[in-house]
Amino acid sequence: MSSYKALLTAALLACAAVPAAAADFSALARVIPADSRITDARRGGASMRLGLSQGVPYRLYTLDQPPRLVLDFQEVDWTGLEAAALLQGDEVKAVQFGTYVPGWSRLVLELAGPMKVATAALTTDGAGPAALEVSLVPQSAEGFAAAAGAPEDARWDAEVPQVPEAAPEGAARPPLVVLDPGHGGIDPGAEAEGSHGHVAEKDLILGFAYELSDVLVRSGRFRVQLTRSGDYFVSLEKRIALAHQAGADVFVSLHADSLADGRAHGATVHVLSRDASDVASAKLAERHDRADLLAGADLSAADDRVTGILLDLARQETQPRSEALARELVKGMAKAGGLMNRRPLRRASFSVLKAADIPSVLVELGFLSSERDLANLQNPAWREKIAAGIRDGLIAWQEADTAKKALVRQ
Repeated sequence: MSSYKALLTAALLACAAVPAAAADFSALARVIPADSRITDARRGGASMRLGLSQGVPYRLYTLDQPPRLVLDFQEVDWTGLEAAALLQGDEVKAVQFGTYVPGWSRLVLELAGPMKVATAALTTDGAGPAALEVSLVPQSAEGFAAAAGAPEDARWDAEVPQVPEAAPEGAARPPLVVLDPGHGGIDPGAEAEGSHGHVAEKDLILGFAYELSDVLVRSGRFRVQLTRSGDYFVSLEKRIALAHQAGADVFVSLHADSLADGRAHGATVHVLSRDASDVASAKLAERHDRADLLAGADLSAADDRVTGILLDLARQETQPRSEALARELVKGMAKAGGLMNRRPLRRASFSVLKAADIPSVLVELGFLSSERDLANLQNPAWREKIAAGIRDGLIAWQEADTAKKALVRQ
C-alpha cells in the first residue's frame, strides 16, 4: 500500500469510520442505478443504499442550515443515476451528485429534519460490485448543530489557478480580468432541452468563458484568469478567494439561468445590492446561493457585524466603479447586437459579487427557459458577438476608470 493511500485512508477513517478494506479500492467506480435508493425508515429516519461497480474510499459528515448529509468519494461516475428515481421517500427532500473537484465526487442529501448517522458500511464482493449502506435516525436540532461541520482537508478544495506572471518592474501591466463560469461539477445550474439535446448551464457557460477569454487576451488590453477550468464545483466563497489571490482588477461572473415562468429573456447585468431591483433578480440570487448550499458548501463562517461594517466602508469606493462597469457592459453588448432584456441593468444580493475591493458584476447571458435565448446561446456567431460586446464594454470602462483615477490623484 502506498504511503499516500495510507494517509488518505487514515483521513477518511477519522472523518467517517470507513472500513479498513476501503484502502485497497481505487477509482473509478460506476454507480449502479438499479441498486441505489433512498427510502424512509421507521420513526422519522432514512436509509440509503448506493450500488457501485467497486468499492472506493469515502467520507461523510453533516452540515446545518439546511440540514444536509454530505458524502465524498474518490471517485464515482454518476452516469445513469436520476435524482427522481433515487429518492423514494419523504425524509430526504432533495439530492445532488456530481464531480466536486478533479478526482473527487460528491453526493449531498438535503434532510427533512436533523438526523445523525446511525450506521455506515461499505460491503463488497472481492473486486466486484459494492454497496454503501447508510442509516439515519432523528436527532435534536441542538445536537445536530453541534456535530455539523466539514472536516478540514486541502485535497477537497479546487486547486488554485496559477497567477499570471507580473510584468517587469516599470512596464505597463494590463488589468487582470477574472472570469467566473457559474456552477460546475455537482451543481449543473439551469438545464434545458435544446436543438442539440440536453443543455446544462455549467457546460454552456464554461465554453463561453473560454471563448470570451480568447477575445479579451487577443485584444492586447487584458490578462485573463478563470475561477474554474473544468467540470468541477467551486463554492461561492472560493470564487471570491481565487479572485483575491490572483490580484484581480475586475471580476465578471457568467451565467445563463432559468426562471419558472418562462417569460424572462435577453441578457442582463447585475451589480450587488442588499435590496433586489425586481422579483426576478431576487429569485436568481436566491437560486445561486441555494445551489451552493445544496452542493455541500459550508457557509457558516459568514461575516460578523463588525466585519460587515468594514466591508461596507470598502464598498463605498468599489460600488460606483462596479455600477459604471455594468453600464458599459450593457452598452457594449447592445451595440454588438446581443439581444438585451428590456431592463438590462439590475441589482440583487448575489454572494459572488461581495468582494469589497474588486469591481464585480454578474452577467446573465440569457435564460435557458426562453427558446430564443437558448437558440442564441447555442449559436457560435451570436456568442462571438456578445463576447465582442463584453470586450468593448470592458475597454470603455477601463479607459474611463483610469482617467478618473488620474483626476483624483491631481
